[in-house]
Amino acid sequence: MDFLLTARRDRKAALRFLCKAIRHNATPAKITIAKSGANAAAIESHNTEHKAGIEIRRVKYLNNIVEQDHRAIKRLVRPMLGFKSFWSAAVTLTGIELMHMIRKGQLLLTGELSPAQQFYSLAQ
Repeated sequence: MDFLLTARRDRKAALRFLCKAIRHNATPAKITIAKSGANAAAIESHNTEHKAGIEIRRVKYLNNIVEQDHRAIKRLVRPMLGFKSFWSAAVTLTGIELMHMIRKGQLLLTGELSPAQQFYSLAQ
């Protein structure tokens, strides 16, 4: 899971985000999106340029899991009253996402460590 902060949500921005996600991970077989036309256009553009064959699934309710997962993050970010710069937003959101993943048990390191111990072991 990744995020992108842009002024506009157009095809070019969605394509940049998709290419960045593919660079850092692998090319997915399927991508689930909501009604976003920019994301669909970006995936189709990527498919034609790279002959990737990524399948687009447009099922609204499959995204509810992702939205519900981000509810806790939204609850933490809302009282912060915005970020002063892009760098501070990226660093803060990365830390919040990491702690949320550790708390949910999605990031397991060797041994039985508490969530705080896992976070501190990654920071060293």
